[in-house]
Amino acid sequence: MSHTSRNTAETGGPGHGSGGPSGKAAVPETGAANGTAGNTTDRRRPPGGRPVEFSQALEAFCSYLSSERGRSEHTVRAYEGDIAGLVDYAAGLGLTALAEIDLYVLRGWLGTLNEAGLARATLARRAATARSFTGWALREERISVDPALRLKAPKRTKTLPGVLRPAQLEALFETLAAAAADGGALPLRDRALVEVLYATGIRVGELAGLDVDDLDQDRRTLKVLGKGNKERTVPYGLPAALALDDWLRRGRPALAKPESGPALFLGQRGRRIDQRQVRAVTSALFESLGDTSASGPHALRHSAATHLLDGGADLRSVQEILGHSSLATTQLYTHVSVDRLRKSYQQAHPRA
Repeated sequence: MSHTSRNTAETGGPGHGSGGPSGKAAVPETGAANGTAGNTTDRRRPPGGRPVEFSQALEAFCSYLSSERGRSEHTVRAYEGDIAGLVDYAAGLGLTALAEIDLYVLRGWLGTLNEAGLARATLARRAATARSFTGWALREERISVDPALRLKAPKRTKTLPGVLRPAQLEALFETLAAAAADGGALPLRDRALVEVLYATGIRVGELAGLDVDDLDQDRRTLKVLGKGNKERTVPYGLPAALALDDWLRRGRPALAKPESGPALFLGQRGRRIDQRQVRAVTSALFESLGDTSASGPHALRHSAATHLLDGGADLRSVQEILGHSSLATTQLYTHVSVDRLRKSYQQAHPRA
């Protein structure tokens, strides 16, 4: 299975407190704390630029994540953006060495992010990234004390994912089938990719990375390269099989070009489809449904997991299908199912 070309798409991992050595929250004038994960090009630098020791440490940390930890390019970019924000905040305070970044600096950094209105989940992720960074720096003997050992961040709020009702899914698939009936390449593709997303519960990045050879049409299974470059095999049903067959026979050949390579799903210009295109397809479909809290391709993953559990699938099987490293992540979907059951009980039972 060839995955080397999968990063070439159509368009081209993590509290409010006091900060500063004096214990007072210090906000650097650079705006560095406003950095967005994965986007370091637009971040304003501290006066005079980023200190050399910070730049070298950031580069080495990203190399470690990629080469030794096997993190994906997307994950490395997210970590890089988070830590760039931290070291730029520290530089804005006049610090130039990693050893000068202590617990108060970390708290001050998170405090500015909190004041900027970042979500609790984002703050928790930034704190986790900082702990990973300082832990790595300690192991590499770049610092002698880990300042993040006592760093606390807001607990993530466990929000229940938006789930499509079976009737909504039927309407959605009927719309897709009607559009694909004329044999247009893009409607055939859209029908196939939505069928696959719901049938398998795979992530949008995993879908975009699929190659034609990852399909086993006889056994109706997909080989999926997930987070941490872990490969798993996921089954799919007859509706997805029929949609995929239609796409491969009539749709893909109409878009394929020499640069298409082995990509299963293609964009309008013949190159591997990217995640943004998939999100555009699903968002337009969900808007047509009207009354739904579901949004984006991840809603199909949430729906697949919830419907599997509602149908009697055991938690371990669903965990394997979804590619969750922790069973606790999969258990979130049991809360969705129980919540729906509780609402039905309250509506129907005379003594609820």
